[in-house]
Amino acid sequence: MARRVFFSFHYQRDIWRVNQIRNIPNVTGCAAAGFQDGSLWEEAKKKGDDAIKKLIRDGLQNTSVTVVCIGAETAGRRYINYEIDQSLARGNGIVGMQISHLKDQNGGTDVVGASPAKIESNGFKVYKYVDTDRLGNRIEEAAEIAGR
Repeated sequence: MARRVFFSFHYQRDIWRVNQIRNIPNVTGCAAAGFQDGSLWEEAKKKGDDAIKKLIRDGLQNTSVTVVCIGAETAGRRYINYEIDQSLARGNGIVGMQISHLKDQNGGTDVVGASPAKIESNGFKVYKYVDTDRLGNRIEEAAEIAGR
């Protein structure tokens, strides 16, 4: 089954890593707040908190699973808990994927960051990203846990 997936991540720090994993089989309409166009995120930041939250809610529309890409600073992101809470409110499955070991645009990896607590405390799982096939399976697993 093809799924629409919302990717939650630290844009400035991890966009290069996330771009390596977002095009996977059976996932359509990969969405994320500001994902397709970083200028949308920057414009929303200028308008304030409500504009950013609207951008997140709009990105979550018609998705069934949220993939939280966990880098070095993801757990400390200002809007991470809002993205997870909104995902839960929609009934989305959630899966955490550790991505710090993937190379950035300069060929470097990063330190392993903490997982946002709300993932596992809501019955979902966190994994280290290995390959797109396994990510696809983890997305389906998260959907099943959420009953989707």
